[in-house]
Amino acid sequence: MLTRTALVLLATAFGATSAAAQAVSEAPWPSKPIRLVVPFPAGSSTDVIARLVTQMLGPKLGQQFVIDNRAGASGNIGADLVARAAPDGYTFGIATTSTHTLAPNLTANLSYHPIKDFTPVVLIGSAPYVMVVSPTLEAKSVAEFIALAKAKPDTLNYGSAGPASLAHLAGVMFANAAKVQMTHVPYKSSVQSTTDLITGRLDMQFATIAPTLPFLKTGQLRGLAVTGSKRTDAMRELPTIAESGIPGYEAVLWMGIVAPSATPQAIVDRLNRAVVEVLNGDEAKKTLLVQGLDVKAGTPDALRTLIERDLAKWQTVIKAAGIHIQ
Repeated sequence: MLTRTALVLLATAFGATSAAAQAVSEAPWPSKPIRLVVPFPAGSSTDVIARLVTQMLGPKLGQQFVIDNRAGASGNIGADLVARAAPDGYTFGIATTSTHTLAPNLTANLSYHPIKDFTPVVLIGSAPYVMVVSPTLEAKSVAEFIALAKAKPDTLNYGSAGPASLAHLAGVMFANAAKVQMTHVPYKSSVQSTTDLITGRLDMQFATIAPTLPFLKTGQLRGLAVTGSKRTDAMRELPTIAESGIPGYEAVLWMGIVAPSATPQAIVDRLNRAVVEVLNGDEAKKTLLVQGLDVKAGTPDALRTLIERDLAKWQTVIKAAGIHIQ
């Protein structure tokens, strides 16, 4: 049996421990540098955008962001690291179309769940592709391309960064919606596919905007449309594919910030407000536009809704393409 003195000491110790825990939980956030896991290599477009955003975000929060590049397995390694991190507000990650909507539909026994294992923070923006064709091709619009493809089934080809890549799936979705047959040609790099486009060995590809713009300006490639739901400020003269006869078509690489599940909501909300404020500034919009990114800051719930919607959409496309989970 505990004596009165022992009970007093125990109560005192418990009170001190509780007070210390409360003090930690109420410590001002952030009080130290914040890690942002980028699931792709340094120098990739995702990495560049993450660094540009955090450079503007750091001063606003009073702490430095440390970029942690964890590339591999199409972004799955970095995403898994975030999912398993402590939910203390000092580890966040970049989520993309690839890590949170394609991987769950393409990878059996994925080590993370795109919804349950993360807390959405904010959508940064989306980068549409530009549908480009070889200047040797007769088509000068999406309608003309579709007509040419229907006149010559299985004759036209299109390139991508590889099977089940977003660019490949964008082509699958286009072919299904337009009711045309094309041949997919996978490449190891966009440099190779662009060279083949310019010389006429490749007919079409869905290309990222930033590295493609110089070839469009010189006439070495011909742009037909962009794959977003709206026209992009980077090339306002090009219509969307949806405007060009395929209603509802959209294939974009979106980027957002997520936290480990159970990260305190107060921290999530504060980071969301800071990012939205940064992204709504003229500096961010101009800087990110050069990277081909249309800024689309929003609420944590908006990012969650986007992930859920795209999970279902790409599942349908992947099944239609006959691509099996590996």
